[in-house]
Amino acid sequence: MPIATVNPADGAVLRTYEALDAAGIEERIARAHETFATWRLTTFGDRAVLLRKAAELLEEDAADVARLMTAEMGKPVVQARAEAVKCVKAMRWYAERAESLLADEHPDEADVKDSGALAARVVYRPLGVVLAVMPWNFPLWQVVRFAAPALMAGNVGLLKHASNVPGTALYLEDLLRRAGFPEGCFGTLLIGSGEVERVLRDPRVAAATLTGSEPAGRSVASVAGDEVKPTVLELGGSDPFLVLPSADVAKAAQTAVTARVQNNGQSCIAAKRFIVHARVFDEFTERFTEGMSALRVGDPADEDTEVGPLSSEQGRADLEELVEDAVAQGARVLCGGRRPAGLDDGWYYEPTVLTDLSPGMRIHHAETFGPVASLYRAASLDEAVSLANDTPFGLSSNVWTRDAVDLARCVRDLRAGGVFVNGMTASHPALPFGGVKRSGYGRELAGHGIRAFCNATTVWEGAGG
Repeated sequence: MPIATVNPADGAVLRTYEALDAAGIEERIARAHETFATWRLTTFGDRAVLLRKAAELLEEDAADVARLMTAEMGKPVVQARAEAVKCVKAMRWYAERAESLLADEHPDEADVKDSGALAARVVYRPLGVVLAVMPWNFPLWQVVRFAAPALMAGNVGLLKHASNVPGTALYLEDLLRRAGFPEGCFGTLLIGSGEVERVLRDPRVAAATLTGSEPAGRSVASVAGDEVKPTVLELGGSDPFLVLPSADVAKAAQTAVTARVQNNGQSCIAAKRFIVHARVFDEFTERFTEGMSALRVGDPADEDTEVGPLSSEQGRADLEELVEDAVAQGARVLCGGRRPAGLDDGWYYEPTVLTDLSPGMRIHHAETFGPVASLYRAASLDEAVSLANDTPFGLSSNVWTRDAVDLARCVRDLRAGGVFVNGMTASHPALPFGGVKRSGYGRELAGHGIRAFCNATTVWEGAGG
């Protein structure tokens, strides 16, 4: 079945791509498997040269690939360029550090002797062909943060990207080819989601990583579990943003706006639930609502646009249903809550703030993937932490406080993969990234990410002979 990309700013079909047939899928898997046999034997230095070249080419292409991402999924073009630059940084970071991150580990000498060995060490070896199932919301960054460490570790990658960003997927394949990576080191599979199981069950595919929805994660984890193949899952999030009495409220409110509407509000790590202590609730609410109301909504290709369209018509419909359900049950709309006037051709939705929310509303436990903020008043720190944890997700969290005791309590008790203090959640190559509960398992980035698809091999040397 052909794969069509549609511009979310005006609903126009951009391009149609032919999906791979069974023979095409087989050819890609076979090529990747054959390439791994030699790629795993290359040195870190050889791999780093190629990854640095890819970073250089991407830096040159940043403006063009930004426009491509904007056209395919609606990201404001300024943010798209920033995404490309972030990928350049990650490539260079792993090119510089992969060898040290995967250096042999040597146990304490006394423990080695106690094991009966003359010597012992742990070495990291690549697993092989890794299937990456990636989402549309950060179509470049999500892939690069897998590909850079995986390739530097000696693995090879097969990318099944979201069906609305095939152009970006093919660009990545071409980028790495132009940088000099061998044919088969990184290949794009233009396939539908129904073909993923076939690829994952292939014995030549060693592991998988998925960033995406909870249903997609469950599906991949189920198949991988049946095949006993390792996986890393980064799924949804409904991150809390706690503002406590000692916070710099003005700065918290300003950051909260960006934290909510980055990427048009379509980010797993976007702050979505704003939990504010009663002592600063009124001030924060006024500043936050004013900031959300002032955002410029419009054509994502316009340099001045701050919020563009949602990526799909269905995505907007899902968001509207959550807002309508909440309002029907007593929630108040402080700003937004509707489609903006004059933008009828695209899938736009106004930046929105809802308050007076209750647990019976669907939005209380659902992930809002769009520019809608849920605002809660908390009478105490205990209530704030309880509200923060009242979610099936646990990707990250944000805490605004200048009180060391309050901060220690939040770090101890917030059930999330990260606690970002006096700032918004963001991923960085040096910091492990991932969540708990229904936000997934495993970690990307940093040393944790590069070791996720390596075989930690124990080497024990005795005196026998």
